[in-house]
Amino acid sequence: MTNHLSERITNMATSATLEMAAKTRELRSEGKDIIGLSLGEPDFNIPDFIKDAAKQAIDDNYSSYSPVDGYADLKQAIANKFKRDNGLEYSINQIVVSTGAKQSLANVAMVMLDAGDEVILPAPYWVSYSDIVKIAEGVPVEVPTSIESDFKMTPAQLEKAITPKTKMIWFSSPCNPSGSVYSKEELEGLAVVLRKYPNIFIISDEIYEHINFIGGHASIASIDGMYERTITVNGVSKAFAMTGWRIGYIGAADWIAKACTKFQGQITSGANAIAQRATIAALNAPVSKIQYMIDEFHKRRDLVLELLGEIDGFKLNVPEGAFYVFPNISSFFGKTLKGSIINNASDFALYLLEHANVATVTGEAFGNPDCIRISYAASEKELKEAMARIKAVV
Repeated sequence: MTNHLSERITNMATSATLEMAAKTRELRSEGKDIIGLSLGEPDFNIPDFIKDAAKQAIDDNYSSYSPVDGYADLKQAIANKFKRDNGLEYSINQIVVSTGAKQSLANVAMVMLDAGDEVILPAPYWVSYSDIVKIAEGVPVEVPTSIESDFKMTPAQLEKAITPKTKMIWFSSPCNPSGSVYSKEELEGLAVVLRKYPNIFIISDEIYEHINFIGGHASIASIDGMYERTITVNGVSKAFAMTGWRIGYIGAADWIAKACTKFQGQITSGANAIAQRATIAALNAPVSKIQYMIDEFHKRRDLVLELLGEIDGFKLNVPEGAFYVFPNISSFFGKTLKGSIINNASDFALYLLEHANVATVTGEAFGNPDCIRISYAASEKELKEAMARIKAVV
C-alpha cells in the first residue's frame, strides 16, 4: 500500500509515556491488575476553590472564543505569580496562554528555530522535547548526564556542546524525568558560559516548580544577562492537579510573545475559556493552598526510595522535586529473568509490565538508556504493592 503520510509524521516518535499509558489501559481492559506508574499525572482531585471558579465561569457564560494569547486578567494573574514566586517582572504583553505547556513549547520551537538550528538538551530530558525540536526542523543535541551528578549538566559540558549552529538550550527544573533541581548557584554557573554566547536562547521549563522538596526554586531568567534570552514556561497541570484542563503559559521578551501569538492564532487560537477562568483562581491563591499535595509527594518519594533501596540492582539518587525516581538499572543488562533477556531499559520496562504488572517508562525515551522512570503519583498502598511486585520478579 502506498504511504501517503508525510515524512514529518512518519519519522516522529510516539510519546513513550502516552504509549505505555495506552498499553496499561489495554491490559486493564483484558482484566489484568496493572499498577500504572508511567504517567506524569497527580492522583489528587482538583482543589474545590478551583472547581468553584470554573462553575462560576460557566454561570457567567464564558462560552465565546477567548483572546488568542489569553484573557487579560489571567495574564495579569500570571504576571503577578511570576513576580511573587520567581522575582520576574513580565508585562501582560510578554505572556501567552496556550493549550498546555506542551503547546507553549511547540509555539516557541516553531517561531524560533530554522532548519539546522541546534538545540542543546541535557539528558535525561522530557520525552517530547526532541521531537518538538525536530518538527521545527531543528537538531537536538543531547548532553548526557549521570546519576552521579544527579543528572545535571555542568558548565563545562554546556560549553563543549556549543557550536556555531547552537540556537537554544532547553531544560526543566525540577526535571522530568529525574526530579533534579538546579540550584541558583548551578544556574549561575551555566549563565557564566551563556554570557559568552549572546545569541543562544533558553527555554526554562518550570512546570514542577512548586513540587520541590528543598524549599527554594530558582529561575534562570532572574540571573544577570539571562532575562531577555529566556522563555520561562509554566502551567497548572502538575502543582494544581489540572492536567486535563490544558493550560500552559510563557513569559518572554515581547517580540517572542508576539510571534507565539501569531503562530497560535493559525493553529488553535485561544485556550479553553472555562479552564482559563479557573486558572485565575489557582494562580491567585497562596502556595499554602496546595501544600498538602507537595507534602504527600515528599512522603511518597521517601517511601519509594526506601523500598527500591531494598532491591538489589537498583542504583538510586535522591530527587529533589517533581514526582519521579529515575533509577539506573543497567546492572540487569545481559541477564535473563524468567526466560526474558534484558538487553536495555526498554526490555526491563516491558519485563516489569509483563511479569510484575507494573507500568514504568524506559529511560531511552528521555535520552538515558540506563534508567527507567517511576512515577510516584499514586497512593501509598499502590506504591507499596508495586515495589513488592518488582522485588518479587527481579
